[in-house]
Amino acid sequence: MTISIAPKDRLIIALDLESDREALALVEELRGVVGMFKVGHQLFTAYGPDIVRRIIEKGVRVFLDLKYHDIPNTVATASAEAVKLGVSIFNVHALGGMDMMKAAAGAARETADKQGLQRPLVLAVTILTSMDDLALRRDLKINRSLRREVSHLAKLAQRAGMSGVVASPQEIKMLRKSVRGSFVILTPGVRPTWAGKDDQKRVMTPGEATSCGADYIVIGRPVLKAADRQAAVEKIVGEIEQHAC
Repeated sequence: MTISIAPKDRLIIALDLESDREALALVEELRGVVGMFKVGHQLFTAYGPDIVRRIIEKGVRVFLDLKYHDIPNTVATASAEAVKLGVSIFNVHALGGMDMMKAAAGAARETADKQGLQRPLVLAVTILTSMDDLALRRDLKINRSLRREVSHLAKLAQRAGMSGVVASPQEIKMLRKSVRGSFVILTPGVRPTWAGKDDQKRVMTPGEATSCGADYIVIGRPVLKAADRQAAVEKIVGEIEQHAC
């Protein structure tokens, strides 16, 4: 079941940039036309939690994309700190297992309630969009098909109390059938028709992804590399609006 979200609020721009100055300038430029900004490993490793605070201070929402994957206690304490930062979404790796995901979800709820903060969405990453069936078998030695593995991990995440999953757009329809109830799907690997695939293998256009049932889509390089970033965003939001249910 998808949730009701305005078209521009479905779009998350990835701040995969080298400097805090450039990231903050982009937030300032686009904060009125997109719903959220993603802080990933590059920016967080360079500038730490302070960059998240500085972005949130601009009155925008943040998806903290650090994909926690560790023992349950470590992930629980990290999840509590993510909540204290004020992020709207953060994620963990579903391959960390049931106990780890339960610890993350529980720590997020408890910390938010104790601090009087809004509970963030806690999402589980299924299989990275840079992987395909061959990589799953060859590198990870997982013999079930990629689609079956994604479905299994999503169901595990739901039982663990996750708010939803991060999954390829090509698995959205399958997930909407296999996972019932209120369950958020956030999809990277989204590429407008006018952009290249880069290193993504399982991709869709923004309109296709949202019409299939994605709640949120993440786009980075097609916007970051655009000569006119705001025009690129408006074009993407327009495509989402055209495919709105």
